[in-house]
Amino acid sequence: MSSLSVAVVATPGVSPFHFSIPFLIFGQAVPGDGMFDVRVCAEKPGVVRSDMGFFIEVEHSFELLRSADIIVIPYWSHPEEKPGPEFLAEITSAWQRGAEIVGLCLGAYVLAYAGLLDNRRAATHWEFEQDFRQRFPRVHLDNNSLYTTDERLVTSAGTAAGIDCCLNIVREHCGSSIANHAARRMVVPPYREGGQAQFIEHPVPTNTRDEKINELLDYLRRNLEKPHDIDALAGFTNMSRRTFTRHFLKATGITVGEWLNAQRLQRSQELLETTSASIESVAEMAGFQSPVSFRQSFKARFNVSPSEWRRAFRGPETLAR
Repeated sequence: MSSLSVAVVATPGVSPFHFSIPFLIFGQAVPGDGMFDVRVCAEKPGVVRSDMGFFIEVEHSFELLRSADIIVIPYWSHPEEKPGPEFLAEITSAWQRGAEIVGLCLGAYVLAYAGLLDNRRAATHWEFEQDFRQRFPRVHLDNNSLYTTDERLVTSAGTAAGIDCCLNIVREHCGSSIANHAARRMVVPPYREGGQAQFIEHPVPTNTRDEKINELLDYLRRNLEKPHDIDALAGFTNMSRRTFTRHFLKATGITVGEWLNAQRLQRSQELLETTSASIESVAEMAGFQSPVSFRQSFKARFNVSPSEWRRAFRGPETLAR
């Protein structure tokens, strides 16, 4: 198999970690020589400063993009700024001639600004989900996947998801055996379950401008393990059922059931990470009606099981000394 040329784009303020990922995977972790030919380019050859103050010596200009098989944009430091017209024209032309264009983390913004992601799936860091959706309403943003591929347009979620993304590119071009070997050399899993959803923070309203609702939220947080019905909660606030549901929605932005489910899931996360309680006990302490309903709600929200969450976020038991 002839080697695939990979052009990694260096832009001012690039993250050293993101920038290193394609070099580690395509340039070092893949076994054998000649599978990938990795080079770096910038708008103008010379020195490019990273966001950590490191300097990158760049030999090639954007002319490198005109012959590359794979173009990797590892980061974009200013999501609110549209890249220059030359940069956008080069990657658009490269995609049109058949190149694979990869935007790691916020590098997805560059592909979106070029219009390449219109009516296509894409991923980016979950913290920028709202901003990305507002700027690019025609892009089908997947806020769960660690990476997406849509007609040679590849995007990844934040930071370490770039590793998953590049390993998948190796898998598609060279097969699972070589991708797995590369993952072993880097001491990372060849494939991660669960997607980005397990890392997204889901803040639950704790205080509002409505004092009666605030008193109720404090009460509910102290009594999550108990069953609650709308009539009883309306009585707690001295409101009718209809008035209470309207006030609660206005104060928190969500319904009582949604608030309780989110708060109970948050409590279950804490219990899974900090205790050795069984899944059944966690479900009971968090206020779920049954272990089955707990597992279903947890899987629906985070795309992993409670047991998988515990393994991922608690880690191995500390050895007794």
